[in-house]
Amino acid sequence: MKNNFRIPGLRTTSLLGAGLVVLLSTTAYGQDKPLAGVTLTLASQNDQFGAVLAKMAPMFKEATGADLKVEIMDYGTLLTKTTADFVGDTKGYDLVTMDIVWAGSYAENGYSVDLTDWVKRDAAEIDLDDIYPVVLSSLGQYEGKYVAFPFAAYANVLAYRKDLFDAAGLAVPTSMEDLVEDAKKLTDPAKNQYGFVANGQKGPAVAQDWMQYNTQMGGSILGADGKPALNSPENVKSLTVYKQLFTDSAPPGAIEYDWGGREESFRQGIAAMMQTWSVGAPGYSDPAVSNIVGKAGIAPAPVGKGLKPEYGVGGWGMAINADIDDKQKEAAWTFIKWLVSKPVHKEFNLEGAGSFMRKSEMTDPDLTAKFDFLPVVATTYENGNGEYRPRIPQYPEIQDILGSAVNAVLAGAAEPQAALDEAQAEAIKLF
Repeated sequence: MKNNFRIPGLRTTSLLGAGLVVLLSTTAYGQDKPLAGVTLTLASQNDQFGAVLAKMAPMFKEATGADLKVEIMDYGTLLTKTTADFVGDTKGYDLVTMDIVWAGSYAENGYSVDLTDWVKRDAAEIDLDDIYPVVLSSLGQYEGKYVAFPFAAYANVLAYRKDLFDAAGLAVPTSMEDLVEDAKKLTDPAKNQYGFVANGQKGPAVAQDWMQYNTQMGGSILGADGKPALNSPENVKSLTVYKQLFTDSAPPGAIEYDWGGREESFRQGIAAMMQTWSVGAPGYSDPAVSNIVGKAGIAPAPVGKGLKPEYGVGGWGMAINADIDDKQKEAAWTFIKWLVSKPVHKEFNLEGAGSFMRKSEMTDPDLTAKFDFLPVVATTYENGNGEYRPRIPQYPEIQDILGSAVNAVLAGAAEPQAALDEAQAEAIKLF
């Protein structure tokens, strides 16, 4: 999952605090620095958590004695470099942040360590019951085995301008039908105000955004037989509505937006609504990057009328390179356990990682005081769907196919039915 959000300012207070560092050093890992002399290299996506991981590296060394090197890169580079490392057995990375849609490829190719037995062994230490089931199943598992362990979960939510909705006398939409109507009503090009924004850029950006809307309108990428069903009537209708939203309500140039452009248009006050990942929400209240401080609201993503509320869940797992030696694997697992532990993961989020995944985090007074949208995140996880982007080995190719088809429709180069018919013919060849 690519996001490219700008990073809100990190806290200037001492990271973790002396007391917490001492606690982790003396209780969880002992005073003898069991990993002294070990160096771990982590390949990280450039979401908010990347900078926080780098900042926390000295704290991990304080707790365990191990050095942690964090290499932060964009989505495409991360996928290319880590795949080359896996295939070439070059052991350049010990740990890799894994987009959940890569899980099938990781499992089928044996790229990462199967963590299943370690998770069972250390379930009490991790406090596994405190992590939402949809997060455990979607962000780390494939066919019941852990190819990675969750560390950064995101909820698909609706971000909206409270002031614009109030001024127009509109309620926050709870259905996709209402979202379409409200987007039209809130569009006023003369004021440089547009009711809706989403990813339109050819490739993963538009494919992933459309798949969110598609699910909420009752569509599905796969049929009941597990094969592609890209040109189903529901999917064609969904793409028709997506095109309509871009034509009637999106800012000029939105067809070129990826995650960063979409977020920026909302933060700068151009767009009244967007569906987005909760990881971006802290930035709306940061005056260093936002022109809408105090004006943004977060609500559950709307679904089609009559459909059961089922919300998108995404995010990242932390995978261990299967090629490294056993000592490095154990050290890497120690880092994962340290990162997802309650006190460290809480601080991870207080520092701006935007990666909430523990049930206890949704009611923690320090977190809820800073992030008032956490109840919406909890609702999303309690009714979450992490499979709307199918986590199968063929997913990257399907995403590419849809990324071209949906963009062509938005550009006016193809009609929804014809574009999805062609996409279906290409996708079925993968099976």
